Amino acid sequence: MKIRLTTCFLLVLAAQILMAQQPAQYSLYSANKYAFNPGYAGLDNSLSMTGVYRSQWGGLPGNPVTQNFNAHMPLYIVGGAAGVAIENETLGSWRQTSFSATYAKQLFIGKTGLLSLGLSGGWVQRQLDGSKVRTPNTEVDDLGNINHNDNYLGSSLEGGTGYTAHFGAFYQDEKFEVGVSAVNLLGNTLNLSKLEFEQERNYFLYIGYQIDLSNKLSANPSFLLKTDVHQTQIDFSVSAQYNENIFVGASLRGYNPNSLDAVVLMGGFKLNEKISVAYAYDLGLSNLKTISTGSHEVLVNYNLGKPIGKGRPPAIIYNPRSL
Repeated sequence: MKIRLTTCFLLVLAAQILMAQQPAQYSLYSANKYAFNPGYAGLDNSLSMTGVYRSQWGGLPGNPVTQNFNAHMPLYIVGGAAGVAIENETLGSWRQTSFSATYAKQLFIGKTGLLSLGLSGGWVQRQLDGSKVRTPNTEVDDLGNINHNDNYLGSSLEGGTGYTAHFGAFYQDEKFEVGVSAVNLLGNTLNLSKLEFEQERNYFLYIGYQIDLSNKLSANPSFLLKTDVHQTQIDFSVSAQYNENIFVGASLRGYNPNSLDAVVLMGGFKLNEKISVAYAYDLGLSNLKTISTGSHEVLVNYNLGKPIGKGRPPAIIYNPRSL
């Protein structure tokens, strides 16, 4: 007989917060939309590569640490786009590594609108290091040997693998963009040796808008909703961008006293025509603020800035992104 584990088993934290974070958390979501929506593939209009490093709830032993790399580009010759993504996250005794590949089909809507439909398929591995787990019944002798006194929980590294599938739709025009996506569509279970980990389906809704304040200054409000149907979290963000180069902004994560999590301060700039960098700091508002020093996130994006391959590029694709 196997038992099911959730991440709240591994860290003594607020269970609601951890159960809601099965997908990795990103504060700079508006600058990395492909990370949660495969429909965004190709909408940076050229080869776009993004790397993210995030350390969440600093100062807390076993805090979540995430690395994400993705690359995507339009395929004008077939009227679509392709992309790949690699993500690694550690959380206490857990480690999750995933890889996915995307194909997106792009359709023109009206004179300036573009609708992109993306489907991703890939592989995920979940690992549990039993030597890092401590339960009320765990015993450790003078030689460091661990006995959990549990028939299901071992003291060594064990892992399980499975397939993943994600779907996303993303619409973009001159000033407005909206995307919906679903991750872990298979809802399958990863089998470790004696344990099981259920991959829950999660859903995302993103909305962004660009408000031109002058020829060089714009405001970019955005909204991201994340839910597994049972629990929901929302990010409200706004940033100001100057000369399509420097941006500063802030975000609030949470919509009521139970979900209030953090205030985010962020900023970034272009190093040159192809490379942009951004940084975000989360100031905690939940009960974890008494034991955490906050969260840090760094993003680097490289955009080739020119079409690749043959075929007819789109007439104009507007991209009201914050960076």
